[in-house]
Amino acid sequence: MPVIAPMPVPRAARMPVQRQGSDEAMAAGTTVDHLTETYRAHYRSLLGLAALLLDDTASCEDVVQEAFIRVHSARNRVRDPEKTLAYLRQTVVNLSRSALRRRILGLKLLSKPMPDMASAEEGAYDQLERDALIKAMKGLQRRQREVLVLRYFADMTEAQVAETLGISLGSVKAYGSRGIAALRVSMGASA
Repeated sequence: MPVIAPMPVPRAARMPVQRQGSDEAMAAGTTVDHLTETYRAHYRSLLGLAALLLDDTASCEDVVQEAFIRVHSARNRVRDPEKTLAYLRQTVVNLSRSALRRRILGLKLLSKPMPDMASAEEGAYDQLERDALIKAMKGLQRRQREVLVLRYFADMTEAQVAETLGISLGSVKAYGSRGIAALRVSMGASA
């Protein structure tokens, strides 16, 4: 996978480090231009450093770019502009360590199965049971199917089912009872 790097600044165009009064330089920190120039000039080496610690190119690029952003936001603390590269390198190392810690934590959490998590075999078995139930439900009379679906899948009371279907409470009980008996026979025969 090709690595896309920022445009490098030609060596002749590099800006010399400005040495003003030492008090002024200490107060100002590194300049944005100097930081950007250092980042562009050393992007590939910073990427290589991240690659030694991480395993994929995308993560390496993310770490290097995040290092630039963090050093940029704290550039006033970089008292000596010649230490800008050292700050960038140290930030790349720290961010790489953090990325590795997050990965390790993620792997630890993923490696422990959830206590109530079904295995793949159980999931396949459940799917087969669902398919058999759907097939058996299709074999019921229309009213029996409607009563069972509303009663057990929609979680309605018998009175609510009677009102929804416009039939008596006794009919709901009768259709429900006959439907369950027919499902038992159908599901028992297919097992």
